[in-house]
Amino acid sequence: MPFTSTMRDVPAARRRGWRRIALLTFAALWVGTAFWQTNKPLRPGLHIDSAWYPVAPRDVMFIADVTSADAYGRPIVSQAIFDEVLNVVHSARRFIVLDYFLFGAPAGAAAQAQPDPPPGVLPRPLSAELRGALIEQRRAHPELQVLFITDPISELYGDRPSADLSRLRAAGVDVTVTDLKRLRDPNFIYSSLWRLGIGWWSGTGSAGSAPRRGWLPNPILESDAPVSLRAWTRLLNFKANHRNVILADDGRDGLVAIVGSASPHDPSAAQSNAALKITGPAMLPLLRSELAVAQFSGWRGSLQPIAALAGASSTGPATTTGPRAKVLTEGAIRSALIERLEACARGDSIDIATFYIADRGIVEALLAASRRGVTVRLILDPNKDAFGHARGGIPNQPVASELVAASDGAIHVRWYRTHGEQFHTKLAMVYGAQRLWLTVGSANLTRRALLDYDLEANVAVDLERTAPLAMQVLDYFDTLWSNRAPLGIEYTADFGFYSDPSQLHYWLYRFLEATGASLF
Repeated sequence: MPFTSTMRDVPAARRRGWRRIALLTFAALWVGTAFWQTNKPLRPGLHIDSAWYPVAPRDVMFIADVTSADAYGRPIVSQAIFDEVLNVVHSARRFIVLDYFLFGAPAGAAAQAQPDPPPGVLPRPLSAELRGALIEQRRAHPELQVLFITDPISELYGDRPSADLSRLRAAGVDVTVTDLKRLRDPNFIYSSLWRLGIGWWSGTGSAGSAPRRGWLPNPILESDAPVSLRAWTRLLNFKANHRNVILADDGRDGLVAIVGSASPHDPSAAQSNAALKITGPAMLPLLRSELAVAQFSGWRGSLQPIAALAGASSTGPATTTGPRAKVLTEGAIRSALIERLEACARGDSIDIATFYIADRGIVEALLAASRRGVTVRLILDPNKDAFGHARGGIPNQPVASELVAASDGAIHVRWYRTHGEQFHTKLAMVYGAQRLWLTVGSANLTRRALLDYDLEANVAVDLERTAPLAMQVLDYFDTLWSNRAPLGIEYTADFGFYSDPSQLHYWLYRFLEATGASLF
């Protein structure tokens, strides 16, 4: 009897052994995939920290869109960024390269779209304006090459094909949807499982394909049509091509670019944003980077004028006294900003206006600077009208509370008064008595944006403190900070208005930031 019982137990023991081996093998694949996809080499053309280029004062322009409200709650909207974008389009004769995170009307659904515009504001049809300008310019100049790069979210990962993009394709524009699989994975726990199990199945769909029938709630706009499981599974990777850039010839064999935080996306038209317009060869490294993004995303074209531009870019090294500019993308933005923060000394100042702040390196650098006697001021979006976790004030409210408390009030924070829209600006300035360094672009101060996960593009400018551009940007910040506006208009509110000392929210933000399980 004992012998018979032992023989019967052999197959069961073997099954348990095989299950254990299978489980360990799967766990090893999961961990290995997560490690590789989080740390794999970056694609060529990413993480750009270009050389400094000299720029003439007339060749650099700061542009801002500002939305506020009067004492009766009526919206006051001042917009200039896309007016300048349209000017760039109308001036081009040889090529235009655009890279925008969001593009389209409300039906396109997008990650940062508002369900409703601010009361009394009709959303500006940015997508139709830009689409019409591009098509018109192509018709007027058939030799004009146009390349339009966008994130898959503009078509909800293939669930909602964009009519705007289809019209551009029909007009001869090269439209390229970014291949996000080529990027590193910030949400490593989920994305490794997605790549192993269903990544091959949840493709973006082909150009011009019909909308997919969905049955799951729309994760972007609750009132929009249901979406498919494929769209949901791709969204949960939480990564994006977040750049907002246009580059073109200026009609005189020169290069002009606008780099900022604004997208041609109708539901986002009322957002407050900032951008820099720069003319000259300083933006050539960004042009090369954009072509690299298009190429690893499947674009097989070529841009003929780039060789001539490269030959014309030898203007000599930038001086340390005159204004100079450089391109920063992805993780290079973080490195450059932290370097500047760490170099600050007593008597210097740091002014930051941003939609999201969460990166621990930036937080620690700001606290260290305040301990050295540096003046630190932050204007933040309260994250009450943003998508996803940020609707509860995360991350800005707990981060701001930490900065103020840990610095014993030496770090000063004010909240932008939003009214359904977002304070979507990304601006940082570090300055002393003689020089001012600033960076403007698409990058939030978060792990995703600054650690080589999302695609981001910024421009840095270094110039004399008394230069016209420096005075303009400082005046912009001080106007918002001090509410220098006609009676009844308040741009910003005191820190106590949205402070959040909750430890639960603080540790939730830390968990979301560390694991990448967040949209910020």
